[in-house]
Amino acid sequence: MAIPIVLSPPMPKPILELAHGMLPEGFELRVLEQQGPDFFKGLKDAQYFTGFARTSLGPDFYRAAPQLRLVQLISAGYDRCDLAAARQANVPIANNGGANSIAVAEHTLTLMLSVLKRLAWMHANVTAGKWRVGDFAENRVYELYGKTVGIVGLGTIGKKVARRLHNFDVEIIYYDIVRLTEDQEEALGVKFRLLDELLSVSDIVTLHVPLTSLTRTMMNERALAKMKETAILINTCRGPVVDEEALFQALTTKRLAAAGLDVMEQEPPPADHKFFNLPNIILTPHMAGPTWENWTRIFRNAFDNIQRVAAGRPPLWVIPELRDL
Repeated sequence: MAIPIVLSPPMPKPILELAHGMLPEGFELRVLEQQGPDFFKGLKDAQYFTGFARTSLGPDFYRAAPQLRLVQLISAGYDRCDLAAARQANVPIANNGGANSIAVAEHTLTLMLSVLKRLAWMHANVTAGKWRVGDFAENRVYELYGKTVGIVGLGTIGKKVARRLHNFDVEIIYYDIVRLTEDQEEALGVKFRLLDELLSVSDIVTLHVPLTSLTRTMMNERALAKMKETAILINTCRGPVVDEEALFQALTTKRLAAAGLDVMEQEPPPADHKFFNLPNIILTPHMAGPTWENWTRIFRNAFDNIQRVAAGRPPLWVIPELRDL
């Protein structure tokens, strides 16, 4: 009898076809919405859950799935998961094992360059029939070359950002609660700095941390005030890592030059969000990760981890808060 894996939420047909095509022998894939009785009914004999935590996956979820052995997310973030409920049920939660790290690293550099070159502003001008608006001193664009880039959070994504930045001849510094060894720093071409020091000397600060109680609004008024007035903030991790009101004040008072965000506190944001009329910000809709190439990596990692648990081996990529289960 096939081992049930619940995949939720449902995804577009081509992505589901990819998942079914990669499904290991001996497993059954049940595609369910995370709302309503059908979801809980489908969990009754499920041993594995994979997908996104669109809801909290709280106590009701685990009570409905008494045979569950692993929650295998296909996202890097896990801030929507109920960790207390998972611990109570003794079910580990694993993230996607860095499957989206290439996509997010590329998107990070895209935002850096887009902000420096003011690409959205240029595109809007050209399509409105405006060519080279103003003069070159008034509407300045900049090079990435020679800048100091501070990476906050040097995990899988942060490291890939660092490797890609080297081709632009920048100085790369980082802050992380887990420091690399001196040999590792030299091999990656990065230098450790205290967080306040990094903020004060970086031309670009890029955020790559998980959303936890420690990182929520870590980029608040005090932190933003440490940054140079000419600096740029990039965020491709989680929206609540940045205090949006503090960022708005910094951008409108020119205490900070510009920002590029792929994530926001509320997603989707309200139609009248205060960022929408700012000329010095570029926004993308939390789309750094889901490149077409990435879906293969996502399902490969998910199914590999499920097979590991099915074979009696410990899962990979368990989130830090539950690694003792």
